[in-house]
Amino acid sequence: MWDMAGECSFLITRQHTSQLPGERRNTMSPTRAQGARNRCWSPALSSWSARSFQAFANPEDALRNGGLQYYREDPDVERCRRAHRNDMENIFPFLFLGAIYSLLDPSPAVARIHFFIFCVGRIVHTIAYLLRLKAPTRSVAYSVAQLPCFSMALQILLATTPYW
Repeated sequence: MWDMAGECSFLITRQHTSQLPGERRNTMSPTRAQGARNRCWSPALSSWSARSFQAFANPEDALRNGGLQYYREDPDVERCRRAHRNDMENIFPFLFLGAIYSLLDPSPAVARIHFFIFCVGRIVHTIAYLLRLKAPTRSVAYSVAQLPCFSMALQILLATTPYW
């Protein structure tokens, strides 16, 4: 069985102690879910769409899967590939900001809210991208997902300016 926590062990996590002795909470658990979705689901979806539409971007993949006649672009495969690339372009900076933000020892509740809002926004954005939902849905989801990034970046800058 697939273990999401083991699969996403590459993420930097910070444990916070709570009021109860012996109880520990992980503030980046939504980020673990986002990382697992991005590492496992998006590439699998890209591969599945290329195979199901018989459209491969590389001649060696086309030869292995039926011949050079399948070396072509398909709009659905390209949409899936662009959604995956868009996820990569947005999630890696968030992981960097989230790791540095966690080192500032923020309130666990506030950190969870930041991470949850980003994850929900990115998931809605990806679904809107893949299902071709109406234009404002994708833009709003992107904007909502960027709010925690701006908030964390601002808090990081405010915490480090006294040391300049």
